[in-house]
Amino acid sequence: MDKFVISMATLRMISGTIEIAAALFMLRLAQVDKALAVNSLLAIVGPTVLILTTSIGLVGLADKLSWGKIAWIFAGVSCLLIGILKK
Repeated sequence: MDKFVISMATLRMISGTIEIAAALFMLRLAQVDKALAVNSLLAIVGPTVLILTTSIGLVGLADKLSWGKIAWIFAGVSCLLIGILKK
């Protein structure tokens, strides 16, 4: 199996594990204010995993893609991040 695919899948599994652990922690806390604080911390995880997995994928495809296509991918990811993070 390709090491880039394994790395991307591993990051996603770690991200999912963090999400499930946070949900269980929220249930254990049983208070809205504390659960909201945990949820706010998760806002860091999502975009970070998106950037890391996309970067790993691009490194894996770098020899197969033209510079123009790589630029379009970065533009798309940038638009996603601006849409997610801009208030």
